[in-house]
Amino acid sequence: MDDLDAAFEELREDVMLEAEASGLFQEEAFFEIYAEAASENGDTIDLEYAHCRKEGGSKPYRVDGHAFDADRGTLYLAVCDFREGRALQSLQAARMDSALRQATNFFENALAPEFINSLEDSSQCFSAAYPVYMNQQSIRRLRVILFSNARLAARRPPLLMADVAGVPVVYTVLDLSRYAEIQKSRSAPEAIEVDLESIVGDALPCLRASTTSGDHESYLLALPGDILADVYGLYGARLLEQNVRTYLQARTKVNQGILKTIREEPEMFFAYNNGLTATASGVELKQLNDGQLGISSIRDLQIVNGGQTTASILYAKDIGKSPLDKIHVQMKLSVIPPDSVETVVPRISRWANTQNRISEADFFSNHPFHLQMERYSRVLAAPPKDGALIGEKWFYERARGQYRDGMAYASKAERRKYQLEFPQAKVMVKTDLAKYVVTFECRPDIVSKGAQKCFMHFATETTKSWKAAQAEYNEIWFKKACSMAFLFRWTDKMIGQSDWYQEDRGYKSQTVTYTLSWLAHHVKQLGRATINWDAIWSTQDVPEELQEFLEQLAPQIAAAIKDAPAAVRNVGEYCKMQACWENISKSKLRVPSLPDHITLDEFEAKNIKKSGRDTKRIDTEIDLDVVLFSIVPKADLVRASADQRRILSDKSNRALQKLAAGNLTLSRAERNAMKLLINRLADEGAPVESMG
Repeated sequence: MDDLDAAFEELREDVMLEAEASGLFQEEAFFEIYAEAASENGDTIDLEYAHCRKEGGSKPYRVDGHAFDADRGTLYLAVCDFREGRALQSLQAARMDSALRQATNFFENALAPEFINSLEDSSQCFSAAYPVYMNQQSIRRLRVILFSNARLAARRPPLLMADVAGVPVVYTVLDLSRYAEIQKSRSAPEAIEVDLESIVGDALPCLRASTTSGDHESYLLALPGDILADVYGLYGARLLEQNVRTYLQARTKVNQGILKTIREEPEMFFAYNNGLTATASGVELKQLNDGQLGISSIRDLQIVNGGQTTASILYAKDIGKSPLDKIHVQMKLSVIPPDSVETVVPRISRWANTQNRISEADFFSNHPFHLQMERYSRVLAAPPKDGALIGEKWFYERARGQYRDGMAYASKAERRKYQLEFPQAKVMVKTDLAKYVVTFECRPDIVSKGAQKCFMHFATETTKSWKAAQAEYNEIWFKKACSMAFLFRWTDKMIGQSDWYQEDRGYKSQTVTYTLSWLAHHVKQLGRATINWDAIWSTQDVPEELQEFLEQLAPQIAAAIKDAPAAVRNVGEYCKMQACWENISKSKLRVPSLPDHITLDEFEAKNIKKSGRDTKRIDTEIDLDVVLFSIVPKADLVRASADQRRILSDKSNRALQKLAAGNLTLSRAERNAMKLLINRLADEGAPVESMG
């Protein structure tokens, strides 16, 4: 079995597991898996599932998912080509082109009031078409992406097609080959080859800003604005480094100051704008006719600073009121060796963005919070179920692909043991954790805005609380988070398999988060502190009384969110409004009473939190002792590294001298100095664990 066949089989298993876990049809489960990959990779923003199709006739149409980025005027439409067979198939050009055209046909139809009025307001087709109709004056670019579990014979780059209804259209294909590459790439970006000669017509002049004797090369370019817009128009957010991408998708609107300069003083843009900082793993150079050095193609281009400038220039082009012929943007391009990309690029991104509004929350993907959660997930097992000798563990995936990495080179017996210890059904990724926590914080409106915006909210709040009370994030907190995950997934599956949902499908994700937020709010209204999460953790099951409660609550929530005000016809958009939660939270719904053992009072909740904090403080000191012990044989190396970076204090120097002599008895001041030094070395990209 070759790598692609293995990837196909893994995807097939993932689709079946997702369908079983969430009560979905396999095609919808496939969509959810691919949509997550596309969002993480920058092909799309968070997509909302809505299956709508019409076969036959002169203009058949189909769409399976949609999203509108109002800040940048970009509409995303996704269409699925899901093959149910057990063997990997080829994606033929005719079938691919037909699927992409059907999505553009849907777009054209959705612009017409006759089409909108022909649809049932509560239908999935209406939920996809109505935002197009209502925002048609704001749509500046249409991005259509085809999701397929078949294989393209050759990689197909994004293609700019003829305008549809005056809107530029870009076609992108996410086939199995690309999907497998995205999964394999983990924290590194998917490989992108930007062929400047084919886009521009020739290589772009550049200045070499460094020699080739070091670890990397640097180049300076003055990018014409229309060329930057063309490149970004094709590849979109895939060109942005992950933290910058998350920031732009979650927060930033088009910069009006940049647009004003483009419109009123285009010749001064180069002088006024800070330009771009970008990285690449390689460049193709050629000599131009005038003797200058030029760059003809760039491998793995990533913009680490200047994403807002780039997005604003494309927006200016798309609105058509600001010619870009006088615009030039300076770009500093660093070429990083491929084996250093994963470590060096995030550091360049962090330091390049220290002078702007990207906060620590935007770099939350690298926060120690995730390391702490990962550590707990590898050692904390839930109590064994009846008949089992050991308990299962929840696997927190701090970086994409970690779970599969654990089985990459395992024998069949080792793989079986690994899956018994860490069942795939108990893998929890960062964006899912954010969704669970924010739901039970009673902010279903934020969860309904999509994974990236929910994650950014969670990042902001967690970054603040981590600084104020790091000890709160302890074993008790992790067990609570796992119990939230269990209850959320149980509710999701229960709704998906219920008769009332099967009769009127749609808005399942919104129904789940609003149902559980209403539960959490109801517990507070009863005068209780919180749900008894230990009752779920200790049994890895949902108590029967709580099951009955949610089974009666969920259909009422589903009906309530669909009963949107007359001025808000789109249920999906209504669920993103805080006003929706305010209305739902005040709803008097018919639910059974909750027995006391399902919840905790204030005294019980405070005692549990205190126990967790005390345990965390002990664990932290034990962790430091382990690290100090590991430093003993390499203390001189650590001291030299710290001295070279000018972060060696007198106290840490004395501590390292003791450790070099095998003396682990440090004063409190020396221990604190070593804590600081270890953290600063990690921030500098030289963690003590990697030395020696």
